[in-house]
Amino acid sequence: MTTTLQAQAGSANNLITPTTVDAVDLEQRVKSMYKAVAENPHAEFHFEMGRVMAERLGYAAEVLDYIPAAAIDSFAGVGYYFHYANLKAGESVIDLGSGSGMDTFYAAQLVGKRGRVVGIDMTAEQLDKSRDLLNNSDFENITYQQAYIQATECEDESFDAVISNGVFNLAPNKHAVFKEAARLLEPGGRIALADIVTNSRLPEGITCDATLWAACIGGAMQQNDYLQAIRNAGFIVEQVRDNLEYQFISDSAQGATREFGVKSISVLARKADGQFSTI
Repeated sequence: MTTTLQAQAGSANNLITPTTVDAVDLEQRVKSMYKAVAENPHAEFHFEMGRVMAERLGYAAEVLDYIPAAAIDSFAGVGYYFHYANLKAGESVIDLGSGSGMDTFYAAQLVGKRGRVVGIDMTAEQLDKSRDLLNNSDFENITYQQAYIQATECEDESFDAVISNGVFNLAPNKHAVFKEAARLLEPGGRIALADIVTNSRLPEGITCDATLWAACIGGAMQQNDYLQAIRNAGFIVEQVRDNLEYQFISDSAQGATREFGVKSISVLARKADGQFSTI
């Protein structure tokens, strides 16, 4: 089965560029890859993982010290965004694509005991790992739920902040994911994320390859299209920066980086008052 993906350009005429990918195959490949990330974090992947990379991206060592080491080992994020998120004590945060839990543990320290953090992931092995680590920790303000990031089933306007790291590029319908993020946020709430985008639109031979999607390459939107998708969901984009500290490590991924400008960015956007979405 294939699904039509709509990559909406940032031009005034809202040009739509359709591509196709086998959605069922894509989901299975993504689950398989991130099952391996959870169970064997020291295997070879297209991307770097672990604490050395996290600290290089900008994560504070003194905060990482209180996070279970196994969660950090399986950290496969692509950038740092907590300076944008500016989480405060008592706030409610949802992590879309929480993986083995490093960012949820990080956020939980920032919002404190009066705050709460919810992690959403579709991969059972990632959730099993994060829940086991949580159960063997002193954290009491984190919960994990198995769901798709475009359909979390959480209540409307129930969070102050949405966070995500290197996950939205994996979604076949990114417009639905941004729409869901807007639904979850209170008016004026913010989304802070890091993700993979491109300088130029990828050719169909890449965007239709489920393996390259699972490797965080094939599903990357052109940066202007990506930011426009955020705006179309009812957000005001406030900050954007390239994460020059992030790099792919496989030869094929580095080739895509050179040819198409595949890169990591961090984004801060704020939900316009009274809007779920303009899609």
